Amino acid sequence: MPADARSARDVRSAAIPLGRNRNPLRGKTPPRPPRDRPWRRIADRARKAWDRPLTAYYVILGSSALITVLGLVMVYSASMIQALQLNLPASYFFAKQFVAAVLGSILLLVAMRMPVKLHRAFAYPMLAGSVFLMVLVQVPGIGHAVNGNQNWIYLGGPFQLQPSEFGKLALVLWGADLLARKQDKRLLTQWKHMLVPLVPVAFILLGLIMLGGDMGTAIILTAILFGLLWLAGAPTRLFAGVLSVAVVLGFVLIRTSPNRMARLECLGATDPGPSDQCWQAVHGIYALASGGFFGSGLGASVEKWGQLPEPHTDFIFAITGEELGLAGTLSVLALFAALGYAGIRVAGRTEDPFVRYAAGGVTTWITAQAVVNIGAVLGLLPIAGVPLPLFSYGGSALLPTMFAVGLLIAFAREEPGARAALAMRSSAFGKKRAAVRWNTMRRRAKARPSGER
Repeated sequence: MPADARSARDVRSAAIPLGRNRNPLRGKTPPRPPRDRPWRRIADRARKAWDRPLTAYYVILGSSALITVLGLVMVYSASMIQALQLNLPASYFFAKQFVAAVLGSILLLVAMRMPVKLHRAFAYPMLAGSVFLMVLVQVPGIGHAVNGNQNWIYLGGPFQLQPSEFGKLALVLWGADLLARKQDKRLLTQWKHMLVPLVPVAFILLGLIMLGGDMGTAIILTAILFGLLWLAGAPTRLFAGVLSVAVVLGFVLIRTSPNRMARLECLGATDPGPSDQCWQAVHGIYALASGGFFGSGLGASVEKWGQLPEPHTDFIFAITGEELGLAGTLSVLALFAALGYAGIRVAGRTEDPFVRYAAGGVTTWITAQAVVNIGAVLGLLPIAGVPLPLFSYGGSALLPTMFAVGLLIAFAREEPGARAALAMRSSAFGKKRAAVRWNTMRRRAKARPSGER
């Protein structure tokens, strides 16, 4: 053997310690692949389910239906004592809310089936009609005041209308159509076109609402305006400027009203005060605290026996916490979170600018109103006097909100993937019906007597 080969072999053998196997993998078990943990499988399945084309459609439809049905149950439970105190049948408020829910369901189905072009054409008449009705509210003899707010029109009998609730829907549709038209013409890069005429028209609606003293509805309308500006891509300085003007106006309106100042002073209150100015806020906390984890039972609330004002409207969430406990309130919060998240998904996945602005505006409206109402019940925000969407008593608030939910469902159905999935399901369902019909006809033909003796 040559000397060079022997020296190379000696070097290699010297590099490997004696008494060890030269192959490091010989005699060892190969490493096992990492185990798939159960929570990862659950997360992957949830992610795949959420990415399906019809998920947003079913989430919006299911969550809104559950909120409405649970709201009907709680309206009946929270309002029966007050109805009896007014010498009315125990189901008086529930019957009115049920009629409004039926009418709202019809509006929801109509909004689901309306094409997008018809929604855009419907925006301008709705805005004009809302402004006209809000002007009529301020006419003596036509408009009526409820709890100090001049924002109602009586329709005869027990029925009345609050035009400002329809103003929210009008601002969403009209603002979405306006911004979509300007985006098609590439005008939203100029701040003048972004603000005019959207902000002046919104300020007109806010002015008509504030003439009646309804600060809560004005807050929700302002949230819708900011939501539309944010979706339109308003620059930070422009957004901050409009927000500063709104904050200054809100501060002036609060400082000039003793009632609003009293509500602001009740933030975090644990005692009604010497003149009971924080009575409603404190008893709302009492109702939530006495519910515990699972509540005192449906219909077993104590605060609705005259202690808590407005138990079936503004503070129905407190009665829900007292009767259904923490489990009931968290269920309501989860349903609103699911509805809001599905609305954001619809707005984020569409390529139609009108659908994006309208879906974002509706989601902002419902989410902001739920936050303001629940925050007031929890003592985190001033009492603004706005109902919990789809849940509180009030037909004037329920009808436009259900129409807005129908808009979201219609937009979710118009996604390309959702449209194809619905078409496949309808064709499969038609084939299944045809097969069932054919099998039924064959069974009938076999069972028919042949006439032979």
